[in-house]
Amino acid sequence: MRVSREKFAENREKILGVAGVLFREKGFESTGVAEIMKAAGLTHGGFYGHFQSKEDLALEVSRALIERVKVRWNEIIAGAPDAPLDALLNHYLSRCSVDDPGGSCVFASLVQEVSRSQGAVRSTFNDGLSALVDILSGIVPGDSAEKRRAKGFTTLSAMMGAVILARAVESRELSDNFLFTTRDALAPATD
Repeated sequence: MRVSREKFAENREKILGVAGVLFREKGFESTGVAEIMKAAGLTHGGFYGHFQSKEDLALEVSRALIERVKVRWNEIIAGAPDAPLDALLNHYLSRCSVDDPGGSCVFASLVQEVSRSQGAVRSTFNDGLSALVDILSGIVPGDSAEKRRAKGFTTLSAMMGAVILARAVESRELSDNFLFTTRDALAPATD
């Protein structure tokens, strides 16, 4: 029995959403197609009507999640015109980013796995990270475009590193220290 175009599109979005959460929670390699489809409430065989392979799904999910990060960051910045960097740091360097890998930043969740891969997913992450540096370069302090770009790289590295390290430790106190000392170090000085 064939499904309507609307139902097909709805199922595809469901697969993408479930895969996005599972990939961020468990990684690309540790998440199987059968698990994704079961979590989406669909049959395993139906997967191939939507995607040619798990790699194609990983690529599409990566693109969508990276776009979501860029949109969200721009929304946060636009919503805090007087202190955009502070707003972004408070959003990103939070317990939510640590405690909910399946619902938080795709980069902090998958960057280590992507670093061991090749191809379109890695290229997509490359472009996405570069876009985040561009966003940060527009809001970090610095008296030249070159200095702001350099600061964008160090800020992004510190933000993501803090979240990754905060996730890696058992101690809540140590985890919070990674987040909050990094936030304090990156926040613009106020007079």
